[in-house]
Amino acid sequence: EVAPEEQPRLATGIGELDRVLGGGLVAGSVVLLGGDPGIGKTTLLLQSLASSKFINGVDSLFVSGEESTAQIALRAERLKLPLADLKVLAETNVDRILAETARERPALVVIDSIQSVYCDELLSPPGSVAQVRECASRLVSFAKSTGTALYLVGHVTKDGSIAGPRVLEHMVDATLYFEGDAGGRHRMIRAMKNRFGAINELGVFQMTDAGLKEISNPSAILLSRHEAPVAGSVTMVTREGTRPLLVEVQALVDDSQLTNPRRVTVGLDPNRLSMLLAVLNRHGGVSTAGCDVFANIVGGVRVTETGADLAILLAVLSSLRDRPL
Repeated sequence: EVAPEEQPRLATGIGELDRVLGGGLVAGSVVLLGGDPGIGKTTLLLQSLASSKFINGVDSLFVSGEESTAQIALRAERLKLPLADLKVLAETNVDRILAETARERPALVVIDSIQSVYCDELLSPPGSVAQVRECASRLVSFAKSTGTALYLVGHVTKDGSIAGPRVLEHMVDATLYFEGDAGGRHRMIRAMKNRFGAINELGVFQMTDAGLKEISNPSAILLSRHEAPVAGSVTMVTREGTRPLLVEVQALVDDSQLTNPRRVTVGLDPNRLSMLLAVLNRHGGVSTAGCDVFANIVGGVRVTETGADLAILLAVLSSLRDRPL
């Protein structure tokens, strides 16, 4: 008996972020953004709030629990963002955050980060499982009841997953992960969960002095463009969400001096590489025993599609035989 309604969306002002979210932010939705320290989470959200104000004319609030208002202002000035339109609150108490948000009634709110927020009723320190669960629950409830779109910035553990209770990912509408080396130029945002769009959608950015810049043609950075054919290099087409990408797979096979030869991957699952080498030996009659095998995806992108298997095997075989494809 419930009549389905078209969910109105707010443009974030950043095309690649809109792509990952499924076309923009849905009113009342909660988005969890995770990534390594220094990878660009705060920079991206500051840019998004400034752009969204310009496009939609809506008010927004940036709540910082880890940086002072002066630090945020300096960052916004460095990024050449319109300072007059950005409202910033340096606060870590969830009750005071909710009271201020209810008074201001912004359409967009950023909490940076959920691990820094605490609730007075609980004795455990900020960032503990109980605190993260309770504070997130109150913030999500507020967003749903008022129609406020909410960004939660989350710390990540050593293996790259969101720190804190797994229930946090179940409570939110979308979970986005920053990928890429914090010291490199390129960043990727991947949607691992999205109730309002496709998952495994990929947004590609380049870190510059003026912040994160969108890259509308990611294939341009994922190919190394050799002047002549090179052994161990294969260009493949992979599909990330709704966008096909040209990606270069590189492999290096060399005699090993170790008892157990190494299997090292960048952007690929190392266990999958081991399985593919076993398939190559058993069904292809080509053995890599006694050889170290290194496989790399150019550009820092992580490929999970099984369609990459053939490209990986051909790159390994090309390097082993020293014959370009």
